[in-house]
Amino acid sequence: MTVIKAVLFDLDGTLSNTLDDLAAAGNHTLQMLNMPTHEVDKYRYFVGNGIPNLIGRILPEDKRDDSTRAKALGIFLDYYGEHYKDKTAPYDGIIPMLDGLTERGIKLAVITNKAESAARQIVSEMFGDRFAVVLGQTDDRPLKPDPAAPNLAMKQLGVSPDECLFAGDSGVDMCTGTACGAHPVGVLWGFRGREELLSNGAEYIIDRPDQLINIVSDLED
Repeated sequence: MTVIKAVLFDLDGTLSNTLDDLAAAGNHTLQMLNMPTHEVDKYRYFVGNGIPNLIGRILPEDKRDDSTRAKALGIFLDYYGEHYKDKTAPYDGIIPMLDGLTERGIKLAVITNKAESAARQIVSEMFGDRFAVVLGQTDDRPLKPDPAAPNLAMKQLGVSPDECLFAGDSGVDMCTGTACGAHPVGVLWGFRGREELLSNGAEYIIDRPDQLINIVSDLED
């Protein structure tokens, strides 16, 4: 029997639907640089590895020099800082799922490649104090799929890897869960699809938030 004591969550595409606001910031950046924009749906495949990598992906291939990247990053961050919650909201069913886990004594954490200061602000505004730990991108910690952030979160929560689920919507998240020794759970309501999740190590695939509680219960039986 496996007793789950904590769930580590990705943020964008897992807890909250940030796609429209990220796409708006990206396309605003491109417009300011007189470059072609992208359809919103394409941003599903641009996000997931931090904003600097997002910038590199949306720029034209012949405009990805360091100077242009730096300028674009500045424009993006300025705009996104003002508009990060214009349309962003938790996915349907997320709040009840989080409360259901908490009622079972499950500890909750967020592990994201979004800048840590921004992540903590967004999590606080959308989810209150439901999360004991929120870790994001910092200068001294590598991005997912490196296990540094989830390892730190598990240490702070006082749990072992086998006692944790790692829930996310991308292959990066599944690789992160595997790398830190947790049980990777792929969610289908986010930015990526079933094939990517399975091919990167998902142990479970769910298409509704409440099914995460079922996994916790099933593992304890």
